[in-house]
Parts: sequence; structure tokens; C-alpha cells
Amino acid sequence: MDDFTQKFSLKLDKDAEIRQILTAVYRALEEKGYNPINQIVGYILSEDPTYITNHNNARTLIRKIDRDELLQVLVRRYLDPQ
Repeated sequence: MDDFTQKFSLKLDKDAEIRQILTAVYRALEEKGYNPINQIVGYILSEDPTYITNHNNARTLIRKIDRDELLQVLVRRYLDPQ
């Protein structure tokens, strides 16, 4: 039996979940002919879910993400030197 402790990061799991949701929302907006970046930014700034289409459950998905967490992930991804 190994005496090693397994480590995992909830932050990485949460980041992956947010990425998966954003990707699905992006694709749904694109499929409906919207500019996904503009629509997602509008949602982030206003927290108004009508910026996000109901197509493929995108509106329900985006509401699963806390807006503050979403902004943290985006800023971290943009500024992280890795």
C-alpha cells in the first residue's frame, strides 16, 4: 500500500466546468447567428439572462456559473503567464 496522499484541486475542477459551460454557450449563440463574444459580455456586465439564447439550454447553463467566479477565471486565464 502506498503512503502517498492524492491531491486534487477543486479550483481546477471548477475552472474546467466553467470552460465547458462557456464553450457550450458560445456554440449555441453561434448556431443561432449571434456574436457570441458580444452576447456573453452583455450577460457578464448586466447579469441579464436574455443576452443568452435558450437554444441547447444555454441560458440555463450560463446561470449555473457565479458571475464573480466567471470573471475570476477569465482574468486569471488572460493574465496567468503559464
